[in-house]
Amino acid sequence: MVFNIGSQQGAINNVAGDQTIHGGQHVSFTTAEALASAGELARALRELGLTETAREADNVERELKQHTPNRERIAARLTRIAQTVTAVAAAGSAVHGPLVALARWLGALGSPVLRVLGL
Repeated sequence: MVFNIGSQQGAINNVAGDQTIHGGQHVSFTTAEALASAGELARALRELGLTETAREADNVERELKQHTPNRERIAARLTRIAQTVTAVAAAGSAVHGPLVALARWLGALGSPVLRVLGL
């Protein structure tokens, strides 16, 4: 049997047999992972020719490099990016994965981004 699983964010469990989880699963992304996603997002936007929107992603990356990143500012920028690219941010696109990863890094503040993406 062969499984082909694409890129995923979140908790991934490979289990042989049954699995029971009590209390839910919680996943947290590190700032380093968020920083990598911001760079990936900026590159993907540039490849699509969306240079102005890529600058917003650059600003997210700069904010993530701060000692204490301003999550509200990042959330606002990501929401604008998501609104701009909804037509090209379908699942499987180069833009979708980094946007989802960053929105999940933000936790509750990332909810508007995920809503724009239909998640």
